[in-house]
Amino acid sequence: MPKSFHLAWFMNFSVDDWNAPFSAGGKPWDGNFYVDMAKAMERACFDYIMLEDTLMISEAYGHSMEVYLKHALMGPKSDPMPLAALIASKTSNLGVVATMSTMAYPPFMLARLCATVDSISGGRFGWNIVTSGENLAAQNFGMDELPPRQDRYDMADEYVELCKQLWGSWDQDAVVLDRETGTYADFRKVRPINFVGKYYKCRGPLNCVPGPQGRPTFVQAGGSPRGRQFAAMTADSIIAAASGNEAMKEYRDDIRARAAAGGRDPDEVKVFFIVTPVLAETEAAAKAKLDDYVSSPEYQVKTLASISSVTDIDFSQFELDEELPRLTTNGEQGSLDAFAQWGRGKTLRQLISDRATRGLDGVVGTPDQVAKRLGEVMEAVGGDGFLISSPFQKVSRQYVTEICEGLVPALQRRGLTRTAYTKPTLRETLREF
Repeated sequence: MPKSFHLAWFMNFSVDDWNAPFSAGGKPWDGNFYVDMAKAMERACFDYIMLEDTLMISEAYGHSMEVYLKHALMGPKSDPMPLAALIASKTSNLGVVATMSTMAYPPFMLARLCATVDSISGGRFGWNIVTSGENLAAQNFGMDELPPRQDRYDMADEYVELCKQLWGSWDQDAVVLDRETGTYADFRKVRPINFVGKYYKCRGPLNCVPGPQGRPTFVQAGGSPRGRQFAAMTADSIIAAASGNEAMKEYRDDIRARAAAGGRDPDEVKVFFIVTPVLAETEAAAKAKLDDYVSSPEYQVKTLASISSVTDIDFSQFELDEELPRLTTNGEQGSLDAFAQWGRGKTLRQLISDRATRGLDGVVGTPDQVAKRLGEVMEAVGGDGFLISSPFQKVSRQYVTEICEGLVPALQRRGLTRTAYTKPTLRETLREF
């Protein structure tokens, strides 16, 4: 019997594929479109839905917001936390992961938000830990620019430790509900933390009860060496953008080695690789669908604008039919490295084309073909799962249906993904296999 792997979905609380034939009309702001999407994922037994976020409207590409707003790439988008609470209230088993930046939230407020939504969800909430990688985001919070990436991760280490102490400031049995003495909570089981660090200071305790998980499930996407170290020592689930079997295996092996060296059980760190399947009733139809999309000038501009926004590098300055020069960034270095595929001799035009399928061959075809290929990739890489994302940069009801009612049943028939939930909390679901 083949080894089962996990599934999750990557999306933004932003505009749907509003001008496509099967769209929700471009006004998903009441959240119902994404609630419907989450319910479809729950029927398909996904581990979690991940709500990404950024805190600015970029102008990295061409030094203008025009492309971003014309194509609704980095805005408008709404805050993921209210949507996370809404999805949690409308589902029973699906994990809900929301992105919150250590740059933007005081630790006390973030810890309380997480505990609150974990309670609302019955223990199914996860925090996607980001440090933010855009100077424009920093400028929305009173800074001129972001600290260097090394400093951001040092700050994040301390930030997470502070939050963990806040979540531990209440014992899990602090709420006693003692009717005889009229005592709701035992004050002896709630304590200040008096945290004083290099970057943060907080008295505590939290003024809300602990969530069912004690702390939320931690999700992180670490690509640079420092990012990998942070993820390996912190995360329950890691989002990886590595391209191709070899790079994927290297990434997972490295994460597991770092986790073991730091005293963690590597099996408790689940790596989810971003994958963008393109599905149709025949392989030829799927390839035609992708080719039609990738060959459009609009796709090229949207892809370059997207990678510009997360790296703070203006990709409009480079020639399409030349290789990229070696680049570094104070933004998302891991995303840059995954996009550029250094050393493979590819032109920028080829990299743009690869971006649609994240450099992974065999994910364009019928549900059965793609399911077979994903099983082969997981076997070669060793685990642990895939994070689905739309190759068309926006999600539609049609694409959700193709994945949840086409690809997932094909995976389930092969014994590759779960057919039922058996655990009550997100962290337990991740650690089930």
